[in-house]
Amino acid sequence: MHAALITGKHQLELVEFPEPEPFAGGAVVDIDLCGICGTDIHAYQSGDPYNPAICGHEWTGVVSALGADTSRLAEGDRVVVAVPPSCGTCEPCRAGHARYCAASFLVAVGRDPYAPPHGGFAPRLAVHASRLVPVAAGLTPEQAAQVEPATVSYHAVRHTAPTPGELAVVQGAGPIGLTTMQYVVAAGAGTTIVIEPNEARRQLALAVGATLAVTPDEAAATIAELSRGLGADVVYECVGRPETIQGAVGHVRRGGRVCIIGFTHQPATIEPSTWLVKEVTVSAALAYTYDDFDRSMGLIADGRIQLDPLHSNTVGLDGLDAALADLASGSSPHTKVLVRP
Repeated sequence: MHAALITGKHQLELVEFPEPEPFAGGAVVDIDLCGICGTDIHAYQSGDPYNPAICGHEWTGVVSALGADTSRLAEGDRVVVAVPPSCGTCEPCRAGHARYCAASFLVAVGRDPYAPPHGGFAPRLAVHASRLVPVAAGLTPEQAAQVEPATVSYHAVRHTAPTPGELAVVQGAGPIGLTTMQYVVAAGAGTTIVIEPNEARRQLALAVGATLAVTPDEAAATIAELSRGLGADVVYECVGRPETIQGAVGHVRRGGRVCIIGFTHQPATIEPSTWLVKEVTVSAALAYTYDDFDRSMGLIADGRIQLDPLHSNTVGLDGLDAALADLASGSSPHTKVLVRP
C-alpha cells in the first residue's frame, strides 16, 4: 500500500507501507476522502520538517476492521477523524483543565503512542478507536471530509463568541475563514465583514452568508463607516501571516476582542501601545475538543453551515502533487480540494 508524504520543499513522495492491522482498542479505516489543509500547503511550500502522522489529517472513511476490546464501533460505520475525550489523568485534567488535556493534544499533533506512520493521503490507516466519531446522519462524504477543519472554526467561535448583534470581522476567506464566518453568523453576530484580497473568494464569502466582503485596502474605511468610527467588536484572524496579527488589532474597537486562529511559524511584529490603549483582549484557538465534533456536525447537518460551496475539486493520489503546487502558488481558483486515495 502507498501513502503520500510531503518530504521536502515542493516534494511529495508515494511511500510504501504494509497493510494496516487493527490493534487492541483500535480500528482500520478505509479512507473515502481527505482534505488538503493549509498546514499541508505550508509544508509543501517551505520544506519545514513535517510530522508524517498529520500529513493529510482531514479525513473521513468507513471502518473496515476492529481490534480486540473495541466495542463502541462496528465494521461499516462511517466516521470522521477527531481527538479522543479528555483522559482525566494527566496533570491538566487533574487540575480541572480537561479542555487542555495533554493526552488529547498529543493526538491532535500526531505525537501520541498510537500515531500512524502516515496520514489520510492513503487508502487505509489504523488509529485508536477513541479518535473516531460517527458521521452525522445526512452528511455526504464531501461534507464529512470537511468536518475536521470546520470543527477548528467551531472551536474558535465557541472560545470567543460574538454577542448577538455585534459587528464581527473575519480576516481571510480560505476554508477556515469561510467556516468561521458562518459559525459567527450562526452565533448571532449582527454584521459580518470578510477581508480577502481574492475576488472569487470574496464572492464565495457573500454566497455563504457574509454581510460584506472587502479587500484589505477597503477594510479600514468600511469598518469605520459601519461602526461609526468605533471599530469592530470582535475580529477573527484566519490568515496566519505575521502582518495580519497587528492588522486584526487595528480593526477592533477599544475594549474589543481578537481571536487568533490562523497559524504562522514566523515571529510577528506588534505595537504594544495600540493593544494597551485599546484595552484589547487577544485570545487564541487551536484545534478542538472531542465534544466540538458532534456540535459542529449538527450545525452542518441542519444547513446553517454550508460546506458544499467551498469544495471546488477532487483529485486522486496521482493528482495530489499538482494540486499542492497549485494551492501553494497563491493564485489557485480552488478553495477546498479533496483527495480520493
